[in-house]
Amino acid sequence: MISPSDRFIFENLFVLELANNHWGNLDRGLKIIRDFATVARVNSVRTAIKLQFRDVDSFVHPTFKGYSESRYIKKTEATKLSIDEFKALIDEVVKCGCVPMATPFDEASVDLCDTFNLPIIKIASSDIATWPLLERVAKLRKPVIISTGGAFDKTIDECVRFFENRSIPLAINHCVSLYPSQDCELELNQIDYLRERFPTHVIGFSTHEMTDWQSSMLISYAKGARTWERHIDIDHDGVPVSPYCSLPHQIDSWFRAYHKAVEMCGGPSNGRRNITEKERRYLDELVRGIYARRDLPAGYVFNSETFDEDFYLAIPLHKGQLSCREVINGEKLVKAIFTDDMLLVDHIDGPYNENPVLRQFILDRGIQV
Repeated sequence: MISPSDRFIFENLFVLELANNHWGNLDRGLKIIRDFATVARVNSVRTAIKLQFRDVDSFVHPTFKGYSESRYIKKTEATKLSIDEFKALIDEVVKCGCVPMATPFDEASVDLCDTFNLPIIKIASSDIATWPLLERVAKLRKPVIISTGGAFDKTIDECVRFFENRSIPLAINHCVSLYPSQDCELELNQIDYLRERFPTHVIGFSTHEMTDWQSSMLISYAKGARTWERHIDIDHDGVPVSPYCSLPHQIDSWFRAYHKAVEMCGGPSNGRRNITEKERRYLDELVRGIYARRDLPAGYVFNSETFDEDFYLAIPLHKGQLSCREVINGEKLVKAIFTDDMLLVDHIDGPYNENPVLRQFILDRGIQV
């Protein structure tokens, strides 16, 4: 069973991955935060806005500084921010009512997470077996979300056990590390697999699809995902938007799909749902009432074996009338009834008349003529 603390930390948490889409420009980063925080506020969802931390000076090998053949190196160097600029972004996230998060990609960046006292740390799919990084993250004693990406079972199991053994709250995201992902590549059945394999953890869905901001939310929620992540960006200043990134209006659709999924799925899945009065009264109209087939005198004792000789069933069911749902065997008529009369709860002795709860239930249901 998932612990209450893990549910409180991770359940129904949306992580918006700003990543490096600030492009090293503080004002652009601030605008992204403000635009998406507005969408989150309008939709009343608990939202984290996540940055990516790299100690660029040590992250790239000295020999490959300025190496333009690697898109990763080129973007890493082009999007460098100072500690003060990162602090300004994090302060803005908090000011806008969102949860500040980061993915550290090296050990020095874990220290930066500590400096900013970030409440949740994300581990990227590529790093769930990077033990020096995991060891450093574990020392912070902060809740952690991992993405499973292309990892094998053994790797995922070892990472999960690592945090379990240290009693660190953990959420596990299903993730397909294809940027972007097509609908046919989402593998949403993996949510079922992870929920069965790790039943004591919140399971989430980190997604990079490019064509649909509704269907995967409806399906993933129904399958039990309870935290989600998407990359975000804005169409601003002529900067190209990667196809796996979501714009504010698309995240709005995503959030609205979540609310629709909650509405359609209803209550918890670990117990019988509450039956509404509206539904119960609708079903009452489909239930047949008991009518006398012949005259029956006061004192007559009912016998289930002669029921068809004494009564017949037909709609409508009236208030106070016994129905096809009630078993009558051994009760006694306290007053005579005649052919085609309704058999009412007041006509008999026994538990249906003598138990106040059962009696009131029968008096309340059916139609009033």
